[in-house]
Amino acid sequence: MSKTGLDLSACQLADAIRDGELRAADVCGTFLEHIREQDPKLQAFVTVLEDDAMRQAESVDRDHSHAGAALLRGVPIALKDNLCTRGVPTTCSSKILEGFVPPYDATVVARLRGVTPFLGKTNLDEFAMGSSTENSALFETRNPHDPGCVPGGSSGGSAAAVASGMAPLALGSDTGGSIRQPAAFCGVVGLKPTYGRVSRYGLIAFASSLDQIGPFARTAEDAALLLDAIAGPDPRDATCLATAAPSCRAALSKPFEKLRVGLPREYFQEGLSAPVAQALAATRQSLQDLGCSMVDVSLPHTDYAVPTYYILAPAEASSNLARYDGVQYGLRAPAGNLIEQYLNTRSAGFGREVKRRIMLGTYALSSGYYDAYYLKALKVRRLIHDDFSKAFAQADVLLTPTTPTAAFRFGEKVSDPLQMYLSDIFTISANLAGLPALSFPCGMDGHLPIGAQLIGPALSEARLLRIVHEYQKDTNWHLRRPQSILRSPQKRKRTPGEAG
Repeated sequence: MSKTGLDLSACQLADAIRDGELRAADVCGTFLEHIREQDPKLQAFVTVLEDDAMRQAESVDRDHSHAGAALLRGVPIALKDNLCTRGVPTTCSSKILEGFVPPYDATVVARLRGVTPFLGKTNLDEFAMGSSTENSALFETRNPHDPGCVPGGSSGGSAAAVASGMAPLALGSDTGGSIRQPAAFCGVVGLKPTYGRVSRYGLIAFASSLDQIGPFARTAEDAALLLDAIAGPDPRDATCLATAAPSCRAALSKPFEKLRVGLPREYFQEGLSAPVAQALAATRQSLQDLGCSMVDVSLPHTDYAVPTYYILAPAEASSNLARYDGVQYGLRAPAGNLIEQYLNTRSAGFGREVKRRIMLGTYALSSGYYDAYYLKALKVRRLIHDDFSKAFAQADVLLTPTTPTAAFRFGEKVSDPLQMYLSDIFTISANLAGLPALSFPCGMDGHLPIGAQLIGPALSEARLLRIVHEYQKDTNWHLRRPQSILRSPQKRKRTPGEAG
């Protein structure tokens, strides 16, 4: 397989492997070679699974009994390192999970095992808490379009891996924008499905009522292919929908509907950079050229989304992260008694941002403050959900910016948590309402990508992907490749158990 194979879409790779035009082992080997060349510069991967990936790929080439049954067969994939992967260190990019090797697969990983070679596990903000991947306890991942800029977060490693061509597909998780924001910063497609569409079993929890797993890809068609592979009922996740998920890829071939596209006025106000505003105006025109009509709508409680999220998400994190006590797994700090063990382990194992959110959440849940903060935030969450319901009575989907600006530079916001939190201002509401939302490339601010976001009613993933699929037929923003990558490799230490 030539180097040009790196430019093939996941769907093209899958078709070529199925038809015998390419061997899965050759495809996998080419991506692993590209990882060896580029990852020392970008640091997207926590663990590279060279030997395992090649074994999986060779197994695909040998076993033709299921040829054609799995549409993704043989296409390599990268996995965010908060997805439990059997026999592979799973770190959540945190010191507190040092030495943790899961004995089981997350449901999404199990559904892909034996079908797609796993290239490796990708870097993230510690426990998925962050918007820049600067909060990783291991190292910073760099934006392939400008190594001086962040790739976004928390799924920065997965976004950078796809944007740089080190992986044709990747999985991430999205609690308040952690798929869509890095997708926008890195110039790829990122989808947060409806809450419950994809099983969360085996996803290391941050905020259980908000977390959702979804795909990164170069095109809407590729994202549909991966979503079809991971979505569907799972009895091990009580919040997973019991109804079978329809094929999103099959929906892409249906006649295009002329839809009503809502423009929430609260998303197009001050704080939006001029290049982002211009890119969204051009996207709006492109959708009108496809036959869509534009409708002005309002989401009046938008201003309350960020404070609501930063009460609810830390509250859930406070409960979820209480299990890391140095007793059952992960880091165990030296101590003279049990209380000291808790204190020493958590002090040494958790980073600053994780500690900040645990303290915020514990405070919001504490006696005397529960009603004033947590209970009130739940009520506002309902109001935000109702805003979307009213908007979807007027429009079929909503078009918004994904982020207020293009990617920012390292260190620009890390010392100002509020400014960092506000970078997710356009993505958080969809998580609070449990709605599907999709970010896709729609322009450039100089050499940095800009992303637009589509939000739809519950279970409308196929519609969102269909719109972007049509949009990508007439535009080439998704074809732009990074031009600015570090020329001299930066050495870093890999994690134990890593091959290559």
